[in-house]
Amino acid sequence: MDKHSVQIKAGQGYKVSVGSGLLTQCGQDLVALLPSRRIAIITDSTVEKLYLPAARSSLEQAGFQVSSFSFPAGESSKTIYTLAQILEFLAAQQLTRQDCLAALGGGVVGDITGFAAGCYLRGIHYVQLPTTLLAAVDSSVGGKTAVDLRAGKNLAGLFIQPAAVICDTDCLATLPPAILADGMAEAVKTAILSGEAMFARFESGQIEAQQAEMILDCVRCKGAIVEADEFENGPRQLLNLGHTIGHAVEKCSNYQITHGHAVAIGTAIISRAAERLGFCRLPLAQRIEAVLRRCNLPIHSPFGVEELAAAALVDKKRRGNKLTLVIPHSIGDCRLHQIEIEQLATIIQAGMEDWA
Repeated sequence: MDKHSVQIKAGQGYKVSVGSGLLTQCGQDLVALLPSRRIAIITDSTVEKLYLPAARSSLEQAGFQVSSFSFPAGESSKTIYTLAQILEFLAAQQLTRQDCLAALGGGVVGDITGFAAGCYLRGIHYVQLPTTLLAAVDSSVGGKTAVDLRAGKNLAGLFIQPAAVICDTDCLATLPPAILADGMAEAVKTAILSGEAMFARFESGQIEAQQAEMILDCVRCKGAIVEADEFENGPRQLLNLGHTIGHAVEKCSNYQITHGHAVAIGTAIISRAAERLGFCRLPLAQRIEAVLRRCNLPIHSPFGVEELAAAALVDKKRRGNKLTLVIPHSIGDCRLHQIEIEQLATIIQAGMEDWA
């Protein structure tokens, strides 16, 4: 395996490739991998204008018969309604089990395309072509797919690993600063899980100048966790650091606060709570907050304790009257804590304010 790729040993196994110019050669990369020469690209209205022509051209030059479906960009499209539209489109195109979907876009596109691939004909191949940093470092890898329900985020979904992930770092150059920051939130989360070596690079600022290397480091870290627990019955739950409260922030904002920004808030809150409740030594929260700020991410919630607690109780990780939280004890040492749902408001309260 070359230095620009990572092999993920989950599902049938697949390669994650990272580098410049990969979108224009995705066709030739997929020819040897896929059993059919029919592929449907699923994308959104923003990415359609920027990158669909290049992806389509590359695939057609490699001999693929290409169709495409685009839906309005944004979290508000990540619904059962959009999923149904995609499934009807695939049926109208008469795609078979040997054919393939390609998720061209960010986390929303990747999640809903993977879900469609798992549902259509009880499962067909799909590949991830991430165009955002968040998708590159996190959501394109690991096979978790979902749509949102009115009750909460990602409440309907399934596990289905992609056949390949091809990340063209040139796509990241068109990202607005706020969308780039969304991806950095997931990268910081991964660094907290990984350990001091990776986290120190964020603290020093070196990571910003080494984008491809950062993506590969994140993929390696996540890949190792996914390989150990593909279906999230144990250690894979660690990847939810900051997400229980983060998803609550998203829901309370009616998804006006983007996923990465909400995860940053959730990570900061649970880190402050870990300090206040004695799970970790000072100055863990201050270090995490400093890195999040450096990445232009928020660390405080605009919503109150009761609002967040009520929203978090619809979390998909809830088991009856218990909920599993990921609590950092130190950089590189995050642990799963099962709590009673009545304890959640107290924990959120502990993380809502800075030290006096």
